Amino acid sequence: MAAPPEKTLKDLSGVWVMVSIPAQAPYFASKSLIPRPTEQDALRRHRPNPADGNPPECPTSSQGVGWWLRKAIALATVTLTIKQYTSADGLTHIDIEQRATGGISGTTENRTLDWEYRDHKDGIFGEVKGKSRWVKLSDIEDDNEFLKKGWLDEGDKYVQSYVESVGNGWTANQIWGFEKLGGVRYYVRHVVVRKGDDWKEARLVYDYQKK
Repeated sequence: MAAPPEKTLKDLSGVWVMVSIPAQAPYFASKSLIPRPTEQDALRRHRPNPADGNPPECPTSSQGVGWWLRKAIALATVTLTIKQYTSADGLTHIDIEQRATGGISGTTENRTLDWEYRDHKDGIFGEVKGKSRWVKLSDIEDDNEFLKKGWLDEGDKYVQSYVESVGNGWTANQIWGFEKLGGVRYYVRHVVVRKGDDWKEARLVYDYQKK
């Protein structure tokens, strides 16, 4: 179902399932996670050498995820159970339990929006460190306009989540917000993954299920 109007970046608590919107989203990571790029997107995206064996449309290929696991992720149903709250010190916390079908290990991500690095061991991506914050689009320190475009204007601040791999050399920059796709309002993440001179984009779309 569409994201109800009471669900905003101030209250993401509930259950969300990743969905595919092939005719709407410009770029995803695989068959079920990414809609097709538009011609304009294809022209402006940097494409790595095809000889490296990694499909250019799959951000996880830059994150050290093997081919078989990438295919499993592409076919899996990914579910997020989110609890969002404000602590006594006024900081926003977003705790997420992520589950996937197909035997893929789940993970728990506890974010504090204070822009301080925290270590995390992910079942898929390994050792990482990340930080999160509230941010205005004009304050995003990234020259990729994909992170800043397409959002519904529902307030002047968005959620930014930035992750660095410990040992694999990649970074992932995410902006969270809401978009209207095919006339339906969704919770969406724009993601840019970089490793060396290679970069890839993904738009992750989530359908609201229940509280």
